[in-house]
Amino acid sequence: MRTEEVSSASNPKFKKLLALQEKSSLRRSDGLFVVEGRRETENLLEAGFVPETLFLCRELFPLPDFLLEKAAAANPDLLVVELPKALYAKAAYRESTEGVIAEVRCRDLSLEDLHLSENPLIVVLEAVEKPGNLGAVLRSADAAGADAVVICDPLTDLYNPNLIRASLGAAFTVPCVACTSGEAIAWLKRRGIRILTAQLQDSSLYYDVPMTGGTAIVMGTESTGLTDEWRRAADAHIRIPMLGTLDSLNVSVSAAILLFEAVRQRQG
Repeated sequence: MRTEEVSSASNPKFKKLLALQEKSSLRRSDGLFVVEGRRETENLLEAGFVPETLFLCRELFPLPDFLLEKAAAANPDLLVVELPKALYAKAAYRESTEGVIAEVRCRDLSLEDLHLSENPLIVVLEAVEKPGNLGAVLRSADAAGADAVVICDPLTDLYNPNLIRASLGAAFTVPCVACTSGEAIAWLKRRGIRILTAQLQDSSLYYDVPMTGGTAIVMGTESTGLTDEWRRAADAHIRIPMLGTLDSLNVSVSAAILLFEAVRQRQG
């Protein structure tokens, strides 16, 4: 483990930290992403992610020795950069921060890398754009014990800082894969996992549809819904009853409702 002090915003390491937070192209080319907060750092280490650099501000919140030791064990070449409070504030998104920001190596999974349970529960999202929604879906997937979240034809990268913040660490606890819709459909069919598409047209109430076997709950954008490719591939179409004027819910709310219906059926 190496330690370095940085006191200038023009320092190349500090400038790269800011650029990684803003530029998905740099995250892809360098294979690194940024995580802020002690809890999130603990979660990523527990999940086996490897930190490249830790930016610490001990004036704000001394990092516990056990966490620093765990990060160093994950990467013996870990670089620890000490930042003063004023400089740390330029990089931190949170008002009440915990004094740690990590640059972490990306770990891109494929569908074949996923280890599924006997009756897997999977969330599939097609072309969902807002990283905050994706992060919230990951939180619900973690709470429901889902095997994985599959993001088809993504419009944001899986290591967007807003996604990671919104997930509160679930981005590390729930396996997440990006692929095309065609790849996901073929993979689900090969494994005999039923495809349930959330849609208003030609659909049954979600609580009337069995979810006790291997199940993939598939949702699209709030504005356009799912493409015909998914509608044709579905084993059943499901809907959440809408009793008011509006005809849709936020995708993260819909995901939570449908996931916990699967939990209810499996526990009942």
